[in-house]
Amino acid sequence: MTPAAHISAAIEVLDDVAKRRRPAAEALKDWGIAHRFAGSKDRAAIASLVFDALRKRASAIYVMGADDPRAIMLGALREARGQGVEAIAAFCSAAGHAPAPLSGDERERLETASLNAAPDHVRGDYPEWLASHFEAAFGARAAEEGAALAARAPVDLRVNILKCSREQALEKLAHLSPASTPLSPIGLRIEAGQGRGPALTAETAYVKGLVEPQDEASQLAALLCAAGPGEQVLDLCAGGGGKALALAGQMHNRGQVYAYDADGRRLMPIHERLERAGARNIQVRAPRGKVDVLADLEARCDLVLIDAPCTGVGAWRRHPDAKWRLAPGALERRLKEQRELLAMAVRFVKPGGRLAYVTCSALREENEDQIAAFLAANPDFAARSAAEIAEGAGLPDLARFASPHGPGIRLSPATSGTDGFYVCVLAKR
Repeated sequence: MTPAAHISAAIEVLDDVAKRRRPAAEALKDWGIAHRFAGSKDRAAIASLVFDALRKRASAIYVMGADDPRAIMLGALREARGQGVEAIAAFCSAAGHAPAPLSGDERERLETASLNAAPDHVRGDYPEWLASHFEAAFGARAAEEGAALAARAPVDLRVNILKCSREQALEKLAHLSPASTPLSPIGLRIEAGQGRGPALTAETAYVKGLVEPQDEASQLAALLCAAGPGEQVLDLCAGGGGKALALAGQMHNRGQVYAYDADGRRLMPIHERLERAGARNIQVRAPRGKVDVLADLEARCDLVLIDAPCTGVGAWRRHPDAKWRLAPGALERRLKEQRELLAMAVRFVKPGGRLAYVTCSALREENEDQIAAFLAANPDFAARSAAEIAEGAGLPDLARFASPHGPGIRLSPATSGTDGFYVCVLAKR
C-alpha cells in the first residue's frame, strides 16, 4: 500500500469509530480482517494515522471547520505530523486508492487557519465538557497540559529486580536502544517513533520475566507506597497485577501481597505474570460469591493500596480515543466507586499502617477532593506530606511534584514527562 492509500484507509477507520462509537483498536482489527491484503507494516501505518488523528481531533476540527473523518485526518496531518499543504495535497490525488483532491476551502484552511485564538480545550485537544475540570486542575496551564496528554508516549519498562538489575536489562535490550528513565530507578525507556513500537512479547528479556511494560509514573506510584520486606500488603484493585508485581519486587519476595479485585475476570492475567516474574509472595484472592475472602485481613495490613478505577485522563497518551468516549456520567460513576473503595479499605489498615490512594487521572474531583472528603470522615487517618512520601520511598526529588491542591504527589506529561498520576499516602494513627 502507498502512503496515500494508508490515509484513505485511516479515514475509513475513523468513520467506523465515529458511527459505531467503539474503541479504535476494534475498528482497526475489523478493517484488517476485511482487507487481508494489507501487510503488518501497512496495518501499523494505518493505526498510527488513526491514533494521531484522535490525539489531535479537536484542533483538527477547528483548523478545518468540519468534523467529518476526512477533515479530521487532513487537519491531523498538519497538527500531529507537521505536514505542509503541498505535502498533504500530494497525498490527495485520487489516483489508485488515494483520497480525493483538496477542495479550495480545504487548501485555504490548511494554509491559513491558526489556533492562536482557539479556546483551551481546542489547543489542548480535550473534550469541551472537561474545560472547567482542566482549569480547576491546571489553571492557566490547562491547554499546555492537554497538549502534552495528546502527544505520543514512549515505551516504558519496569525492571524486575527479583531477577536482574537495570544495568543487566539495559545490556539485554541494547538492540532496542533503551535509556534509563529519569525518575524511576528501576525503569527503562524506548522512545516512540512514527510507527509501531517494539514487539516486546517476542523479546527474551520479557519472556524470561526480566522486564514488564509499565509507564514510569505507574512505577513511581508503586515505589511511593514504600512496601518493605516482611510487610502484609493488600492490593485492593489488583486487576492484571502490575502494581502487585512491582510491590513484590520491592519486598524481595518477603512478607505477603494479597491481590484482590472485585471483578475476578480482571485477575486472570496475573497468574501467568506471577510465574514469569518469579514473584512468590503474592496470594491471589478472587471473589467467591458471598464469601468474605478478605475477612482474615481485617486490621492486619501494614499497607493497603487502592489503585482506583478512574476516568483514565492521565493515560490519554496511550489511549487517545478514550478521551472522546468519556462522558460526564462516567466521571460520576468513578467518583462513587472511589468513595466506596476508600470506605472499604479502612477495615484492613492496622493501627500505624498506611493507605495509599493512586489514580491515573488529572482531575481534582478524583484526587485531592476525594482525599479531603475521606479525611473529613476518618479523623484517625492523616495525610503524609509530599516530602514525607518521597523521602519514605528513598526518592526525595519527587517532592517537587507536590500537589498544589492538597496532600499528595501529581505527575503529568508536561511536568514530569510521565503519564498523569496522583499518589497520596494516608497514615492511620
